[in-house]
Amino acid sequence: MTDVVRAMPERRAHATLALVSLVACTLGLFLLTLVCGQSCAPIPEVLQVLSGRDVPGTSFLVQDLRLPRALLSLVTGCCFGLGGVSFQIMLRNPLASPDIIGISGGAGAAAVFAIVVLGLDGAAVSLVAVLSGLGVAALIWGLSSGRSAAGARLILVGIGISAMLGSATSYMMLDAQAWDRAEAMRWLTGSVNGARLAQVWPVAVALAVFGGLLASTARDLEILRLGDDTARGLGVHPDFTRLRVTLAAVGLVAFATGAAGPISFVAFLAGPIAARLTGGRAKLPAAAAMGAILVLGGDYAGQVLLPARLPVGVVTGALGAPFLLYLIVRANRAGGTL
Repeated sequence: MTDVVRAMPERRAHATLALVSLVACTLGLFLLTLVCGQSCAPIPEVLQVLSGRDVPGTSFLVQDLRLPRALLSLVTGCCFGLGGVSFQIMLRNPLASPDIIGISGGAGAAAVFAIVVLGLDGAAVSLVAVLSGLGVAALIWGLSSGRSAAGARLILVGIGISAMLGSATSYMMLDAQAWDRAEAMRWLTGSVNGARLAQVWPVAVALAVFGGLLASTARDLEILRLGDDTARGLGVHPDFTRLRVTLAAVGLVAFATGAAGPISFVAFLAGPIAARLTGGRAKLPAAAAMGAILVLGGDYAGQVLLPARLPVGVVTGALGAPFLLYLIVRANRAGGTL
């Protein structure tokens, strides 16, 4: 017992150092995406542009092309990271991410419907995706019902709904015109290409509002890790806490998906990776920073480092699939528990 108590300050120090490192890495990647691309701009000129000064050539490159893209990557990454880790903590299962349980699939199917059937584009598609993501989340929660939503039932219901939505999406894509099919595929892949500041502000507001709601629930969310009975004994209402966390997490994921599409595996990867880096259980700030790193780094790799220019969703999907297999293999070795 004494050794455990003595180790606690060291663990806290390690977790704090890891969080600071993640935030520094996020800021470094953000600056890198502004400075280096197909061409590089001097750092002093980039900083001058960010301070509001007009620098011929560099102002257009940074303000109109790179800054909106970097900001959209930053805020969507934070939203996906927070939303994903919230589900994973609440359900005590690393597979419980919006990618897996159908929320992203609901937003994606609705966006394809809006593009292919209704002929919508731009902000209208984003609005339909946001509303549908919220609606699918409500449907999953309703079908899971009551205390069962705390366990595997919600995940299984979500996987089933995700499969049905995937079939509907495939059917709509088969009958789509070539141009609509290309636009729908670009959206479904997850991309920040052509980002504009008008896309950033709704996601930033959602991050502030729903992120604040999550922050206010963080203590109760951590207590839920101990189980419902223990949580009640400590004065936490499990069902009410889950409702607040679900509302916040779904809002974050829905707005991020509406702006950039369902960027694969970011919500799934951010929490577990952050947990391993911090040496313990994933915390909300570390997962948010890790989500931003995945989107910023994935987009930069897809646009600059790889031989072909690829959307960020392709890069994160390539990272996420092996990590999912790793979790399954580890579960088998541990006796079937994730």
